[in-house]
Amino acid sequence: MSSKPTKTNGVQSVNLKYLKLGYHYLVSYLLTLCLVPLIAIIIIQASHLNLNDIHQLWLHLRYNLVSVVIFSIIVVCGSTIYIMTRPRCIYLVDFTCYRPPSHLQLKFHQFMEYSKHIWKFDHSSLEFQRRILERSGLGEETSISEAMHYIPFRPSIAAAREEAEKVIFGALDNLFENTNVKPKDIGILVVNCSLFNPTPSLSSMIVNKYKLRGNIKSFNLGGMGCSAGVIAIDLAKDMLQVHRNSYAVVVTTENITQNWYFGNKKSMLIPNCLFRVGGAAVLLSNKQSDKHRAKYKLVHVVRTHLGADDKAYRCAYQEQDDAGETGVSLSKDLTSIAGEALKTIIRTLGPLVLPISEQLLFFATLVSKKLFNTKVKPYIPDFKLAYDHFCIHAGGRAVIDELEKKLQLLPVHVEASRMTLHRFGNTSSSSIWYELAYTEAKGRIRKRNRVWQIGLGSGFKANSAVWEALRNVKPSPNNPWEDCIHKYPVQTVA
Repeated sequence: MSSKPTKTNGVQSVNLKYLKLGYHYLVSYLLTLCLVPLIAIIIIQASHLNLNDIHQLWLHLRYNLVSVVIFSIIVVCGSTIYIMTRPRCIYLVDFTCYRPPSHLQLKFHQFMEYSKHIWKFDHSSLEFQRRILERSGLGEETSISEAMHYIPFRPSIAAAREEAEKVIFGALDNLFENTNVKPKDIGILVVNCSLFNPTPSLSSMIVNKYKLRGNIKSFNLGGMGCSAGVIAIDLAKDMLQVHRNSYAVVVTTENITQNWYFGNKKSMLIPNCLFRVGGAAVLLSNKQSDKHRAKYKLVHVVRTHLGADDKAYRCAYQEQDDAGETGVSLSKDLTSIAGEALKTIIRTLGPLVLPISEQLLFFATLVSKKLFNTKVKPYIPDFKLAYDHFCIHAGGRAVIDELEKKLQLLPVHVEASRMTLHRFGNTSSSSIWYELAYTEAKGRIRKRNRVWQIGLGSGFKANSAVWEALRNVKPSPNNPWEDCIHKYPVQTVA
């Protein structure tokens, strides 16, 4: 008896799926269907015109020369103003991600040995970290900085600078090599690193290393959390709208050498289990000549900030514990707040990217709820109709689970996020670039595919960028997955 309802429900589900698909195609192509008979009527009417009618029309225009000239001037001036003032296309020429050498990998047993003998955690903290690590979704090949392997561990500024140099210079060297762009050609530089902000800044460190030109527009973003990578893209985009024929480089990373927590407060121990070494460098251009070789075109950037809410503001908070140890405390409300931030993105981004069929359904449920006070659930638009690939910040298994549920995604849509968390850990703001590199390495990105990057970070901020592929994208040389992509996807913790 139990099998019959299951079969019926399955049939109903399939029928509903095809019904919705039919509705989507009908609404999406409704204008085209309506235009077909109109075009047919115009063609039929035009076929009845004879040469005498056309000659009379030409004579009418000829004797109204002033009107024709004025109309032509308006068209030319209007076209010129439009071309001069329209937003410039921003192209992503290429990007690279830093791949740590194998000797920096931190196996699970090493993590526990270091925690016990070098970092000196008590028994309760050791057990807590072990449980978190086992359920985290991280694999055995994630990496920490070289200084953290030292015995005894000394988290000095020099060691933190060394970590930053290896990650940033490693990514930039590959970027310049892959794109054949000279450092002197870079006009805009944006660097984001949340927790390590020395003087001189990391952006100045890059200028000094590559001897960038003296009039470069450089920016260094700090304290903006794991969503700062999209903020950096947004800033570079705005700068490229002002400065013609320019290249912009965005460097996004985090530094863990001086930001490991050595206390015993549970909420502050979680980052130890998740955060690992990583970074990415992105080359953007507003040059029309770069369109033929660029991988993507930037379509939208949407930024949301929930910092006005106290609970959201403190859900990821750097502070000192009772013993004076500094760390970042992660609230239990983090995943629910991430879900709320995502709703704000959906409301903002939905009208820009969703097909009209989904917008009508969303609007109908909203009107029903607001005007008629019905108890209908808010309609979650099917973003799979707007995007082909999803790069959700690999902040942790719970965060990925929450967004997968909220967006009603399939396992394949969050595969890049889960595999990035497994292979590289939480690399903060650069994780969305490791995910895009994974999708490229799998050969899944085709021309006109749309990619949705979602960054989540302290503040609380949820930022997203939408890219459109300009061609069938192949992985660039030194892709961080090139030596292991054949092993993925792997089974992670349930």
